[in-house]
Amino acid sequence: MSLTRRGKTWWISFTTPSGERIRRSAATEDKTQAQEFHDKLKAESWRVAKLGDKPRRTWDEAAYKWLMETQHKKSHHDDVSKVDWLQQFFRGKYLDELSRDVIAEIGVLKREETSAATTNRLLALIRSILRRAALDWEWIDKPPVIKLYREANRRVRYLTAEQANLLIEELPEHLADMVTFSLATGLRQSNVTRLEWSQVDMQRNVAWIHGDQAKAGKPIHVTLNATAIAVLTKQVGKHERSVFTYKGKSVMQVNTKAWYNALKRAGIEDFRWHDLRHTWASWLTQNGVPLNVIQEMGAWESAEMVKRYAHLAPEQFAQHARVVDHILSGTNLTLSK
Repeated sequence: MSLTRRGKTWWISFTTPSGERIRRSAATEDKTQAQEFHDKLKAESWRVAKLGDKPRRTWDEAAYKWLMETQHKKSHHDDVSKVDWLQQFFRGKYLDELSRDVIAEIGVLKREETSAATTNRLLALIRSILRRAALDWEWIDKPPVIKLYREANRRVRYLTAEQANLLIEELPEHLADMVTFSLATGLRQSNVTRLEWSQVDMQRNVAWIHGDQAKAGKPIHVTLNATAIAVLTKQVGKHERSVFTYKGKSVMQVNTKAWYNALKRAGIEDFRWHDLRHTWASWLTQNGVPLNVIQEMGAWESAEMVKRYAHLAPEQFAQHARVVDHILSGTNLTLSK
């Protein structure tokens, strides 16, 4: 039989003119859709064998190959979810049928139910798959142009020193220590909660985040200031492996109830744990640390990602703006470093 059912899913089976046996899942529970997919593949195999046409590849083949080749990505699970959502529109379609207009329609549908940023992540995945299909696998001649939505500038939410101290006072001791350490180092939440003693050298005042633990996939060198060292010193002897603990056990995630209750008591609104990292970068910027240094210390991949803090350093730019004053007046100016 050309169609068989395994569980709830239909499978395709036929023999090509060259004698090759094709068996594959139709990836659908609908028999009519499965039959249409079967007929497409069978007709395609005939054109390839008899007319010498280039095989037409389907979205299903490309998406599957992409997922297999990118299993190492940290976002692999998210990619699987996106592909699963796209199957309702792209299942069984040939890659050369996925035109710019077709993909734009999918973007419109997604945008109606979510943000521009989330929609762009979906469109970017489609673009990556089709680019690889064209440039690496040579399954299509060229990928379609995919236009992304305009995204609002990311917010910069940070605390004043007074607010930070209020928050720390309201938190349970183990969370207060983690918040203080985060403010002292600028590390992301997962890098703090999962920090191990094997990653810390208190004699040299350094710590490090391994590449497979970092968002950018590259190792991070952390210079430990006096505040960070003081927090680490408090944790010595509490656990053999983990730095931060609660009741003798490793901290795996932040207690969100305790976190939000402390924010409420401190009178702080619209603030996430990740904003501690924004606070660290904002404080450094406001106190004259150059953006390129902050980028290196915070392990941001590009300068564009730290430009959001530029408006917090008006004095740094003011001294450079005064260069023109001295040029026009004929006086000399020595810039501070």
